[in-house]
Amino acid sequence: MAQTIQAVVGYTGEIVFDPSKPDGTPRKLLDVTRIHSLGWRAGLDIRTGLRKAYADFLSTLCGVPGSAHAGNDSL
Repeated sequence: MAQTIQAVVGYTGEIVFDPSKPDGTPRKLLDVTRIHSLGWRAGLDIRTGLRKAYADFLSTLCGVPGSAHAGNDSL
């Protein structure tokens, strides 16, 4: 996930993982059977959602128009 966010926002620095620290929240798996039975499906994949959210952040909070500044798509 960190590398995906790095690509979306265009961060070119190094990401360093410290294996001596906890690795976030334990994995939680959700059963999507019920919501699928009601007809709902995700409209975006994670990369597209992150890209759109970051473009909105840049536009809304930082005053950067458009999504041209929303990183690259190399991953």
